[in-house]
Amino acid sequence: MGWRRVVAWALLLAVVWLLGSALLQWWSSRGPVQRVTATPEQFARGRYLTDAADCAACHTAPGGAPFAGGVPLPSPFGTIHGTNITPDPEHGIGRYTADDFHHALTRGEARDGHQLYPAMPYVSYRGIARADSDAIYAYLMQQPAVSQPNRKNGVRFPFNIRSGIALWNLAFAGAGDAPAPASQGDSPAWQRGRYLVDTLGHCGECHSPRGWAGQLDRKRPLGGNNELGRFAAPDITPQGLAARGWDAAQLRAYLGTGLNAHAVASDEMLTVVRLSTSRLSAADLDAMNTYLLGDRPPAPRAAGPRTGNDPGARRHYLDLCAGCHGREREGVPHVAPALAGNSSVRDADPHNLIVALLDGLPEHDLPGLERMQPMPGFAQDLDDREVAALANWLRGDSAATPQAVAELRKRSGTH
Repeated sequence: MGWRRVVAWALLLAVVWLLGSALLQWWSSRGPVQRVTATPEQFARGRYLTDAADCAACHTAPGGAPFAGGVPLPSPFGTIHGTNITPDPEHGIGRYTADDFHHALTRGEARDGHQLYPAMPYVSYRGIARADSDAIYAYLMQQPAVSQPNRKNGVRFPFNIRSGIALWNLAFAGAGDAPAPASQGDSPAWQRGRYLVDTLGHCGECHSPRGWAGQLDRKRPLGGNNELGRFAAPDITPQGLAARGWDAAQLRAYLGTGLNAHAVASDEMLTVVRLSTSRLSAADLDAMNTYLLGDRPPAPRAAGPRTGNDPGARRHYLDLCAGCHGREREGVPHVAPALAGNSSVRDADPHNLIVALLDGLPEHDLPGLERMQPMPGFAQDLDDREVAALANWLRGDSAATPQAVAELRKRSGTH
């Protein structure tokens, strides 16, 4: 067979494949509009599970209609936008059956056959109970239909070729690819907590390290990740939490209110607390604590009283920070958290502390009517060496380097 025939056959197959895909998408988009009813009990259960699965965080834009999509989701491969999951038949899931919805949720494939980007956490949702999927579907199908087109994604070539995601799924999203548990246990509360954390809450999608192709590192579940956004998602394994002084009471307070003695929820985690964990039952919050810390939690490490010895850094602290955080880093209730024993200060990686010093933090409106005042950034006031020195003075070590500050400054455009 000559090369011309090979090329001709290749072109013919490509045309057939493209026409077949287009026909499938057209047929799928013309399916009947689904009419779904739900009893008050089914509606309440679906709403609770939708909260537990944190659907609104990605599918409800600030100021937008509930579940109408449009939330930008930055990734190393480009920006992806949360889609419309209202019952609208043209732009949402109005033509999806419960089977279609479960398939998309657990296999990452839309009704028309196109692959969803793994920003949709179908790898974690693979283990969702069918009854829970059906309850979420029934709840979403009771929401007002919003005719809002989905925003175009900004994924770079070649990652914008959706058919290639099927190969990614074969390599990294198989049925045997469930992560190892992040803690040790076998109690009923531990089992329930594992389902809430690893499956419904999909915490590992942010808190687990990722590999070269963006796949979850199954050997280091919940071990922390500083590659997805401006702030790092910290290590929330039992060892990581204990090293920063967290116990069950502190974890429960944080997940329920966004605030404890060691931390204030910020950035994407504040959204998680507002829209998901603060809405869960006491029993489910306790179950999440049990799983995150294990049936036999490690003892939390006490915070040392010391700071660094750099007089210049101390002077910068007194000039720039003490007015809100206190001369002894004790914090001011309803204004600014304590920095003595603060989780970001004690983290093995100074990433988040450096980012906070450079960028500052917005005002925090927390569940339960609690509020923390905005913090200014000091990127224009301090150079790289001074930021590193201040971070190290707060930490009492030398983990922050001017080079690390310069890199984070460069990423934010504040150099």
